[in-house]
Amino acid sequence: MSEAAEITKSSKSNLAFAFLCLPQERREDMITFYAFCRVIDDLADEPDIPMEQKRAGLDSWTQCFHPHGKPEDPLQKETLKLRDRYGIDNQLFLELIEGCESDLDPHRRFGNWEDLKQYTYRVASIVGLISIKIFGCTSPQSEKYAVALGHALQLTNILRDVGEDLDDRVRIYLPENDMARFQYTERDLIGRVYDGRFINMMHYIAERAENYYQEAIANVPECDKKALRAAEGMRRIYHGILQKMRADDFKVFDQRYSLSKWKKLYYLTGTQLGF
Repeated sequence: MSEAAEITKSSKSNLAFAFLCLPQERREDMITFYAFCRVIDDLADEPDIPMEQKRAGLDSWTQCFHPHGKPEDPLQKETLKLRDRYGIDNQLFLELIEGCESDLDPHRRFGNWEDLKQYTYRVASIVGLISIKIFGCTSPQSEKYAVALGHALQLTNILRDVGEDLDDRVRIYLPENDMARFQYTERDLIGRVYDGRFINMMHYIAERAENYYQEAIANVPECDKKALRAAEGMRRIYHGILQKMRADDFKVFDQRYSLSKWKKLYYLTGTQLGF
């Protein structure tokens, strides 16, 4: 088994789960791309990796994508081959690394949605923009789909992981002005205060995510429907998680919301059948 395949298998991610509906060659390329994403994300987030090692690892990947840069390991070589095979804009990889690198500072805060939007674009929408190339999409409209879906998926992650992010060196991704709108403070969040203010704030941000899901749906081009089956499977899975949280009033301090394996398979199968 290749390094990329081992990384993807061990992650047990919803994203990796969605690859099941891809043709073999494109599935293998997405496994390589996912492994790249997993490695740089772990370098930024994994608490057990020393900071010096984190920065060195991310710098190695950055240099890999610069002109005359030389790959240092098999995964870097395969990622560069993938980039060239699909003619993917090199800048997208550099921006994705930069987005992950910003997570090295756990004290970073986002003043408003526009601030957070730049982050979600880099760490999620760009993943979509690269993925649609690997999927074989041909319509420019698919780029609008990828950007909107990226924002929706990352917002869903942020809402789901509020409690876990607090445990991870008090990371806070909720925009400060959204918190202020509901008179809910950072101190309240750190204290895990679960009340009407928190619930209303979470529903408010969830509505933003919902709008991006609907924008993604509106931008699925007819000619790329088949190519976007994996992405649509992801949309249905994460949209299902968002709906589950909303129905339960976001008890995210006490649990991590997820869907059963059978529910995920249902969403993926339904996507393949055009449901």
